[in-house]
Amino acid sequence: MDDSMKNTAGSGADGGLDVDAFTSALENFNRFYIRLPMLEKLPFTTLSVLDTLAFGDGPMRLSDLARTEQVSQPGITQLVTRLERDGLVERRPDPSDGRAVLVHITEAGRSIGRSRHADRTRHLAPLIAQLTPEQRQSIAEALPALARLAELGRAPR
Repeated sequence: MDDSMKNTAGSGADGGLDVDAFTSALENFNRFYIRLPMLEKLPFTTLSVLDTLAFGDGPMRLSDLARTEQVSQPGITQLVTRLERDGLVERRPDPSDGRAVLVHITEAGRSIGRSRHADRTRHLAPLIAQLTPEQRQSIAEALPALARLAELGRAPR
């Protein structure tokens, strides 16, 4: 990171945020978090597509999914075909463009997300219990800012 980013971000006791340290902490947490044991054993890209459809702004075109998931058009088409075969998504005509289709998540697809959330909660709860009350409070106080940061990251640029 260049010095201008550190200066803009601030650091230390003045209440600023060292973005480099924040990035490192998130990366370290994510390495652990994405590897939590899960009952649902599905490939990462499959889970990412289901998550995108479950928490996005609604059904998506294949081309938008390919861009969001950073996979090729043929790759996303194959994946959606498998997900549709497994009853996790449905393709329906796009009402605004008869030539296009929209990919919708099904209740079975949403159920996978709920199951993974419950698994992660079950694994994290005993670890969080080992933190000091001050550490748990710090995390609780950071939740609104982290939620807002995620919202800003999802916004179109």
